[in-house]
Amino acid sequence: MEYRKLGETDIRLSAITFGAWAIGGWMWGGANRKDAVKAIRASYDLGVTSIDTAPAYGQGLSEEIVAEALEHIPREKVQLLTKFGLRWDVQEGEFYFNTRDNDGKPFDMYKLATKASVIKECEDCLRRLNTDYIDLFQLHWPTTSAPIAETMEALVQLKQEGKIRAAGVCNYSTGQMKEAEQTISLASDQVPYSMVLRDIEKELVPYAVSHKKSIIAYSPLQRGLLTGKIKPGHRFGEGDTREGNRFYTEENIRKVNSFLDKLKPLAESKNATLAQLVIRWTIEQPGITVALVGARNAEQAVQNAGAIDVQLSAENLRFIGEKLAESGL
Repeated sequence: MEYRKLGETDIRLSAITFGAWAIGGWMWGGANRKDAVKAIRASYDLGVTSIDTAPAYGQGLSEEIVAEALEHIPREKVQLLTKFGLRWDVQEGEFYFNTRDNDGKPFDMYKLATKASVIKECEDCLRRLNTDYIDLFQLHWPTTSAPIAETMEALVQLKQEGKIRAAGVCNYSTGQMKEAEQTISLASDQVPYSMVLRDIEKELVPYAVSHKKSIIAYSPLQRGLLTGKIKPGHRFGEGDTREGNRFYTEENIRKVNSFLDKLKPLAESKNATLAQLVIRWTIEQPGITVALVGARNAEQAVQNAGAIDVQLSAENLRFIGEKLAESGL
């Protein structure tokens, strides 16, 4: 495994980081707890020491599963990344949307990042994760529920108290990053990035590189689309929000599969799957510190970790770039 420095902190993350969204079941059509625990442990055995989770993933379930999986692993051997700012247990702040839990029960989600809420959420995360500190505590989404300065002041306090080692944000624009930086030195911005979603390359990546901020890329496989396993006519399970998403229209699935067909010979020459090739491509891109990759069972976890062994030359990267441009994706 490769390990990379998180921003200007002394924290080092595994270049392939375990993304624990899917194991919480929420928006993924459910999940199996035992399989999820095995997936995390299999990842750790292969050097994936960093895990990204959030309270919103299954209303705390993902964090609890992470704690269970790491029960017998020394705390200092892993890096726990979690989030705050999405609340289902209050009806205040900025209404986000109405959704359903893993049992099908409807509930409202609110964005809330007042100082008091941030501090409470940190305590709840510490309890669910069964730890006394969080390596990276991240605002889950930008919100108007509190001024950016107030939210960042809470992170300053938590850092001073030793409850978090570093502060980060998710889905922040360059402008929002700059505003937050007036109060605290952020370590990272976690944003969606994949071969078919590259808008951050225009402004955010140059800013992050020049200011030594890490970019944590989530959904590098575009929630399974870039594995090549989703074909035209695919039907998602009940509760899976990929159904109807713009990336999963029949036309786009056909387009993506046509592009992936052109990459198959390259993947085969590397003894790699398409997914492994895509993951490796992602962490080779300028400004990308780590890629978050989810796994719902041990087999998927082993496959994901294997992406680190794929070596891509400058010529390989150029070839992929050319095929991307030709595809119009």
